[in-house]
Amino acid sequence: MSMIGYARVSTASQSTEIQVEKLKEAGCSVIRMEKVSGRSREGRTELETVMDFIQAGDTLVVAKLDRLGRSTRDVLNLVHDLEERGAALRVLEPDIDTKGPMGKVVLTVLGMVSEMELGFIRERQKDGIEKAKAEGRYNGRPATLDAAAIQNMKASGLGVTEIARRLSCSRSAVYKILNAALA
Repeated sequence: MSMIGYARVSTASQSTEIQVEKLKEAGCSVIRMEKVSGRSREGRTELETVMDFIQAGDTLVVAKLDRLGRSTRDVLNLVHDLEERGAALRVLEPDIDTKGPMGKVVLTVLGMVSEMELGFIRERQKDGIEKAKAEGRYNGRPATLDAAAIQNMKASGLGVTEIARRLSCSRSAVYKILNAALA
């Protein structure tokens, strides 16, 4: 019966150090860490590794629920997968353990709150972008490709595939720039 820790941060500039310390204090014998978004389970290779080797009687431990996932459905699916393996989930802050029925109820409610919070963040971001656009301060993402260079390459007889290969970009990005020049 092992306690397996899982620590996650969303960006490379963030650190898992505080989570790892809490997981060690909780008695985790193994701790897996990754830097990836928690919006879904896709691309979370360390979490998949944990789910592959977790066994009956083991407990997956996370410092906070949002480290496990931002989607209520993903969190509940993880709990279901753990239960099918005979394992449990323990969240350190607030203290929740899915070994009992009350822990599952609290987990469901907190998962919904976490998802709602993410929705609020997206709404605030959208409102901020709209306000910045109205004030003329938002121009979108800066261009990463030189439109003039692409047009010159095309004019010199290079095909879209070759241009994309030379610039290490997609053909659709080249087409987008060439079509914008025609409009």
